[in-house]
Amino acid sequence: MSRPQEPHQPFFPFGNPFRMLSPKGSHLSKKLLLQLNTFEENLAERLRNLNPKDKNDILSLSWMKSAMESLCNTHNDIKDLIFELELPVSDWDEKWIDVYLDISVNLLDICIAFSSELSRLNQGNLLLQCVLHNLESASSNVFIRASSSLDSWRQHINAKNPRLENCFTILDKLEASLDLPKVKNSAKGKVLMRAMYGVKVQTVFICSVFAAAFSGSERKLLHLRVSEKYKWAQDFTDLQGNINGEIRNIFSSGGVKVLKELEVVDTSVKKLYPMIQEGVDLVEVEEAFQNSVSDLGRGTEKLMQGLDLLSKEVDGFFQIVLTGRDTLLGNLRSNGALSDTMLDVA
Repeated sequence: MSRPQEPHQPFFPFGNPFRMLSPKGSHLSKKLLLQLNTFEENLAERLRNLNPKDKNDILSLSWMKSAMESLCNTHNDIKDLIFELELPVSDWDEKWIDVYLDISVNLLDICIAFSSELSRLNQGNLLLQCVLHNLESASSNVFIRASSSLDSWRQHINAKNPRLENCFTILDKLEASLDLPKVKNSAKGKVLMRAMYGVKVQTVFICSVFAAAFSGSERKLLHLRVSEKYKWAQDFTDLQGNINGEIRNIFSSGGVKVLKELEVVDTSVKKLYPMIQEGVDLVEVEEAFQNSVSDLGRGTEKLMQGLDLLSKEVDGFFQIVLTGRDTLLGNLRSNGALSDTMLDVA
């Protein structure tokens, strides 16, 4: 898989995974096919539900919360599938384990980066609350303090978060490792790897969208190509086209704030700032001034609520990944199957 501007490369450099699913002597039973179909149909439905009918909902904090919640459900589904397959860790190929452990440690780092950015944005809200509090005061230097707080907010909100740069590096690594490892003589293993591929695609896509939104840059927005033979392929392609297309439209039209709620607050700040800085006679513009203050208050409250809810979902995803990883490592240790290679990423 590659971005549009890169030279075309074969989608499956290690062979067609569907050919690998049903080679001679490894026919999938009706039970295994049912389990796989159920997983893929659930994934397809989740992807459809993430595709908003109104483009204005794209990259709102409520949509991002839904996207992270969807990702949590998919990762829970893969855990349930492993249980239903009755595939003990002792039967896992070392390559499958390496794939799982490598993905999980990278996802934990991404979650830490996202949590860091959400915390940074929440810190900016404290400055906006100072502005609103100052404007309620009758003090003679109220505008000086409010103007100073708005200046600080602008500097804070436009600052770069170094953890996001590391996030881009990790996403590049995950994108490069999307291809399925070969599975031999294990029908259950083939089902597991095909399901894990779907998990990886959804995860990398959503994380890349979050990274682009938080960084305010489309530079690292990924474009993943998925074979039409997957049940969820068309739903993913539609979702990716709409979300990526809207992000690019925002930047091409000169927008700098991708998060919808943050954009609303930024617009309110731009309206209010000159009124405060110029110290105009508020008798002439009192209504416009009060409306701007009210707009900023409502926007700040909605931004705070959205950031809090999204932070909880990111924390929840972190716990799901961490729990799954710890469970696998615990089983490997109890079975004496933890190799030196696995210990490097444990």
